[in-house]
This record gives sequence, C-alpha cells and structure tokens, in this order.
Amino acid sequence: MRCLPCPGGCNAMTQGQHIQITAGAEDLRIARLAALAILLAVAEAGIPSPVPGIKPGLANIVTLLALERLGWRAAVWVSLLRVFGAGLALGGVFSPGFAMSLTGSLLSLLVLAAGCHLPRRWFGPVTLSILAAFAHIGGQLLLARLWLIPHNGLLYLLPLFASAALVFGLVNGLITARLLKEEIKKS
Repeated sequence: MRCLPCPGGCNAMTQGQHIQITAGAEDLRIARLAALAILLAVAEAGIPSPVPGIKPGLANIVTLLALERLGWRAAVWVSLLRVFGAGLALGGVFSPGFAMSLTGSLLSLLVLAAGCHLPRRWFGPVTLSILAAFAHIGGQLLLARLWLIPHNGLLYLLPLFASAALVFGLVNGLITARLLKEEIKKS
C-alpha cells in the first residue's frame, strides 16, 4: 500500500500510515439487516396509499428482528441506516419526508429502549411493535403539527393514523414473532 496524495498534502506524521477497518460478524449482520430494511422501505415507497403518510412499515419488521436477535444497539443502527439509506435511494435526504421518518424512528427507538426493560412475558415482539408504531406515528404527527401544518385541524386525523398504527403494528409484530419462531425451529 502506498499513501495517496492528499488535497492538503500529507504531513510527515501521517505519511505511510494506513488505517484499516475490519468488520466483525455483528457488523456484517447489522449491514445485512440494514440493507434488507432499506430495500423494503424503497419498495414500500412505490405502493400507492389512499392517505398520505400511512404505510405498512415493513422495514420495521427488520428493526424488530435486530432488536430480538442482536439487541437495542443493533436495532438503532438498522433503523437509522434504513432512514438515511432510503432517503438517499429515494432522493429525499433532508426533505420534510425524511425529517418525518427520522422523527418517527427516533421516538419508536426510545419506546423500544424502554420496552426492553419490561417483562418479556407481556411485552414480546407483537406488543413492542404496536407500541413502536404508535410512537412512530405520534412523532410524525407532532413534527407535522409543530413544523409543517401548524393547525389544530391535523388532530382530526389522529383516529385514522392511530387505527393504522394499531393494525400495521399488530401485523408487523405477528410477522416478526412468526419469523423468530421459524428461526428457533431451524436451530
């Protein structure tokens, strides 16, 4: 290896030194899960919705799988990489839609962080998925109210969005639970 020319020129301290980063097994698992989540998010963007902002959130299944398999830290990586990766792929990084997605993801991650400390007997993948879905839509509606649509009329949509969060949170949680059960059978 040789030192490539730097725009500002290499100084004597860094010349000839190279930084090599090696990805571990967990890094590779997180990268695969993030890639799958980005793929699902991009595919979902092509599905027409009768109400803007209501989507199934299929990529959240991958975040829940990361949470159950690898822990909360990995779920954070998968979720945030999905938000930024899908934003890049769809050409909407730092757009209002990106801000909505990021806000929803951050709030749902906070709820999942708290949910990890709740009794597993009552708070498994399905319950966590529903709680995260409510947090996600709640964060998005809060941001929309504070920034994009500063009018109380937005609150009239709350029952519609809450119903969607319940249905899609339940479906995504059931899918996650099923995938985890199948994984245990194969082990």
